[in-house]
Amino acid sequence: MLRLTEIKLPLDHPPEALRAAILKRLGVADVELLDVHIFRRAYDARKKHALLLVYSVDITAKDEAALLKKFRNDPHVKPSPDMDYQFVGHAPENLTERPLVVGFGPCGIFAALVLAQMGFKPIVLERGKAVRERTQDTWGLWRKKVLNPESNVQFGEGGAGTFSDGKLYSQIKDPRHLGRKVLDEFVKAGAPEEILYVSKPHIGTFRLVTMVENIRHEIEALGGEIRFQQRVADVLIENGRVEGVVLSNGETVKSRHVVLALGHSARDTFEMLHTRGVHMEAKPFSVGFRIEHPQSLIDRARLGPNAGNPLLGAADYKLVHHARNGRTVYSFCMCPGGTVVAATSEAGRVVTNGMSQYSRNERNANAGIVVGITPGDFPGDDPLAGMRLQRELEARAFELGGGDYQAPGQLVGDFLEGRPSQALGSVEPSYKPGVHLTDLATALPRYAIEAIREALPAFDRQIPGFAMEDAVLTGVETRTSSPVRVTRGDDFQSVNVRGLFPAGEGAGYAGGILSAGVDGIKIAEAVARDMLGLEAAQSGARAGPGCDY
Repeated sequence: MLRLTEIKLPLDHPPEALRAAILKRLGVADVELLDVHIFRRAYDARKKHALLLVYSVDITAKDEAALLKKFRNDPHVKPSPDMDYQFVGHAPENLTERPLVVGFGPCGIFAALVLAQMGFKPIVLERGKAVRERTQDTWGLWRKKVLNPESNVQFGEGGAGTFSDGKLYSQIKDPRHLGRKVLDEFVKAGAPEEILYVSKPHIGTFRLVTMVENIRHEIEALGGEIRFQQRVADVLIENGRVEGVVLSNGETVKSRHVVLALGHSARDTFEMLHTRGVHMEAKPFSVGFRIEHPQSLIDRARLGPNAGNPLLGAADYKLVHHARNGRTVYSFCMCPGGTVVAATSEAGRVVTNGMSQYSRNERNANAGIVVGITPGDFPGDDPLAGMRLQRELEARAFELGGGDYQAPGQLVGDFLEGRPSQALGSVEPSYKPGVHLTDLATALPRYAIEAIREALPAFDRQIPGFAMEDAVLTGVETRTSSPVRVTRGDDFQSVNVRGLFPAGEGAGYAGGILSAGVDGIKIAEAVARDMLGLEAAQSGARAGPGCDY
């Protein structure tokens, strides 16, 4: 097959126009074009009154060698890459050890799935509940202000990504096309096939619930085991090698291969690992607020007269501002047509996040407006210093919100003028269990407040109306990413504990559903290689065919 890129057509083009454009690009007759498959569809909105759809397609033609020779200097006509996933090996029937996967968010799900597909029958230990029970507990906080610290937006089957916009795109380098493996598995589990070709695929919470269940069933059918409400309280380390874990109920689960797919909010586990001497370091993260506007305002600003076109859906944005005080302010996890949600996992703290359904048809757009923080902002070399700051800010937000899990909020106009808000305007905030209007000036470090106050008018110049007086800020957004990195080497194992595989967003190696899933696949491959190597050493023989070393 050949891949053709940068085929541009008007937004309202008829279906047959794509094939006609391919024939014109290649200069061949219709009979010579045997098959067309859309690989990617994006849009170019730089000219709002003449918006274009931009296609990349994989085609099969009669004489592809001749076409490659003809277009050898054209960067937009190339052989299609092989994106089929190849397993690194398969477990022997007499494998005596089962790997452990701690955490069943996107990274843990794909680590467990690929291990199961290779025959390793992993045991998954998830501190939270199955996804439907977890959903009920999450609604308990949103509707009744009752928090379950072990079952919430952060903890439980599916991880934090379950209650999000369900974005399935990333800027990671992916030369092996592992992201395609993630998307293919999601489609098998019930996701719409369009996620394979739209430029910014997303799923939404309701669809993710069913998909996560379906993947769990496949893991179990392949011999894997998922144990819910099993919190890891300790790790067993002997002579620099992990030997298993101890659960909060006192049970010991032995294994010399433990995947740590914790998620970014497993703070008690980070503390335990630090106490046990597992090497970790502080890493950058960001803090800020959620901002809400009418979705219609964003649609008009981004899409002009094409706002509301069903092919385009609700418009998004991505904004960055470099403030005079040296801080970078940027939009984070933008949720078109979504809601702001209560995302705390600890009592007496308030955390916000954004969520959308697949339809993205809620009245407001929301995004985090966040400020970067680096390890240099903390004195000393405490790897958990960023985590402690997160807790301080979340406790302050709980206090400012009235002490009952309402979130502190302020109108943008009042925030810019430095006065407390007294009443809402035209934008009704979506956060449940509710927003308590106040002054957010003390909700974040002073440098963050200064930088955000400078950034909002700058963003308004890019999206007219962004700094509208009635737009609502809700605090605080603190869990943009993990504040720690559980350091690993090139073999994906902890730099000082053999057999311990730090993985995904919590360990500092991913940021979002897709990149976490890709990291889970890489971790599964690393575990398989190590286990096959150990088995080979124990049996005195080399690993058999099918193993990619």
